[in-house]
Amino acid sequence: MSENYNKIMRLTNYMNSKIIGQQDLVGKMIITMLAKGHALVEGAPGLAKTKAIKTLAECISAAFNRIQFTPDLLPSDITGSEIYIAQKGEFEFRKGPVFANLVLADEINRAPAKVQSALLEAMAEQQISVGGQRFFLPHPFMVMATQNPIEHEGTYNLPEAQLDRFLMYIRINQPAAEDEHRILDLVRGENNSNYSADSFEKLNTSDIEAASKEALDVYLSKELEEYMVQLIVATRNIEKYDRSLAGLIMYGASPRATIALDRCAKINAWLQGREFVTPADIHSVIFDILRHRVILSFEAQAQGFSSDDIITKILNIVPLP
Repeated sequence: MSENYNKIMRLTNYMNSKIIGQQDLVGKMIITMLAKGHALVEGAPGLAKTKAIKTLAECISAAFNRIQFTPDLLPSDITGSEIYIAQKGEFEFRKGPVFANLVLADEINRAPAKVQSALLEAMAEQQISVGGQRFFLPHPFMVMATQNPIEHEGTYNLPEAQLDRFLMYIRINQPAAEDEHRILDLVRGENNSNYSADSFEKLNTSDIEAASKEALDVYLSKELEEYMVQLIVATRNIEKYDRSLAGLIMYGASPRATIALDRCAKINAWLQGREFVTPADIHSVIFDILRHRVILSFEAQAQGFSSDDIITKILNIVPLP
């Protein structure tokens, strides 16, 4: 395999050695990074969501900022603001923490609507607007956000428009019992050695760019491309495939989901060491790409369906090529 592939594998292996029992999370974070997208990570407290993102940032020679979201946060706390400089007799723009290559938005669902709106522009257009001026964010730019699914007091639901800007919505579960023992060993060792990522040979942004380009060049057959498109179309017109499922989806996925599925399936294949996409690559990433883009009807919710349930049904009714 190429040197680009070897560098990404070293990064993946290193992160898996530090984030125990969350191989799927690490893999999806790497895919998001190579796809130049944003990721929303949801999981109960204590599952290393924040640590995983911080570890990734420590392994890359790029600017990193963390924003702790709270209900009293203001848009200017993220974007920056104009400050009057008395000596100059004029206003000067002071950049906020969003001006970084990798931004950790911790507990993003604690921020009010105005803050969400400011972050949406940054995620969608890689720029922010302050005082009638546009300021461009650094390249590459990636937001990795976390949210807690079990605490609702003092939280705000993310608007669908912003959710759609996340390439992936990654849900993580509790580690297995054997992983708990490994976590204990790791934490004891880190407490004794003042752990940092200094022992890892950091990647720079040009390494990420080169690996991304190579991964996105992976071959996707016309048959699998058609299959992928039909999966997305099924979210908008599910009754075409199975009349018994009519009325379960209020809004289906947008073309942005098709683009995301194409990019992520190719990168997943590349990470597996293949030069072509298989159906397994599509299935591996489709839940993370669609679960926040498939909006269920009230009827579906009343019947106890989740987005993942509907995606599973779509995979069962859309025929493989």
